[in-house]
Amino acid sequence: MTQLPVPRHVLPVLVLAQFAGTSLWFAVNAVMPDLQRAFGWPATAVGTLTSALQAGFIAGTLVFALLAIADRFAPRRVFLVCALAGSGCTVGAWAMVSDFGALLAWRFATGFFLAGIYPVGMKIAAQWYTRGLGPALGLLIGALVLGSASAHALRALGDTLPWPTLMLGVAALAAAGGVSLYALLPDPPGAVARVTTLQWRALATIVTDARVRSSVFGYFGHMWELYTLWVLMPLILATRLQGTTLSWAAFATLGAGVLGCVGGGWLVPRFGSARVAGVQLAISGLCCLLAPLLMGAPDALFYGWLLVWGITVSGDSPQFSTLTARNAPPQAVGSVLTLTNSIGFAISIASILLFVELTRVVPLGWLLTGLALGPALGLWALRPLLRERA
Repeated sequence: MTQLPVPRHVLPVLVLAQFAGTSLWFAVNAVMPDLQRAFGWPATAVGTLTSALQAGFIAGTLVFALLAIADRFAPRRVFLVCALAGSGCTVGAWAMVSDFGALLAWRFATGFFLAGIYPVGMKIAAQWYTRGLGPALGLLIGALVLGSASAHALRALGDTLPWPTLMLGVAALAAAGGVSLYALLPDPPGAVARVTTLQWRALATIVTDARVRSSVFGYFGHMWELYTLWVLMPLILATRLQGTTLSWAAFATLGAGVLGCVGGGWLVPRFGSARVAGVQLAISGLCCLLAPLLMGAPDALFYGWLLVWGITVSGDSPQFSTLTARNAPPQAVGSVLTLTNSIGFAISIASILLFVELTRVVPLGWLLTGLALGPALGLWALRPLLRERA
């Protein structure tokens, strides 16, 4: 099947709208130091708020997947409604910011509506790019990685930008992203007709279909490592840095993941998505195992190690999504991607809670080696697709 030429504006609009919509993810985390000073909250408050948002995202993706929201309704409309709703939740969080319980509820709701932004953006990309999806998702998820890492840059700029401005600015940005995507992108030509029934059998393909299972379980291994490293990265850098310098270093090392996403996408036409994902997963796993040695290494090796880790820990994500979107039943791509996200983020929360607790009793260098379990299991799951050009 020959793909019709995709209009040039489609990918830039998708990338910018995805970046704008997912900026809701870090709206409160970026201003937490200011809020803690203003309201006397403990240092653990940021973890509690992050967990609330992650729990909301898990709940939202589970509901959206089971009800086949992204496959029963126009994805553009779902993206718009959820971007506006998430923006409204951030305004609500700003208005009730002094009430920590209300702030938790608003962040949970924000996470819920992010389920209609992140995976739905990938569904829209899959509709437009029946070929060349790997490079397209590389740019799309690269925008998400850069946006998430920007929390550290915003934290470094916190002294010059007041927290109300940051929160309301992010709310406006998310709303603008949803409106621009809806206004500037029509439904793609030749898109699979929307379904009218729930897709239970299609959802089951994450277990029953060998090719879908391979990419999905590879993604699960990736999720064991990814967000836990993001949480622990400031602790790793704090062994040598502090203050604003630490925040900029965290932004640089984690934001470098955009290079893995985009660069991996460029390599897909030559090597295939499975091989690109597998190599990056293997390198990030090796970075886990080298932690006891490199935690005490000279600065050049130490920061080089973290930069390579930051690039590869995120760079495989677009290709796992590409493989899943390509192999899932066409009428249920949105629902399968959303359910995969739901399970993957549940795994990430379990990993974060475990490793954060273990930081109390295990030296950080040796603790980081435990993250290699995810890449090891992910590579094992990916074997069937590594044997073919995918």
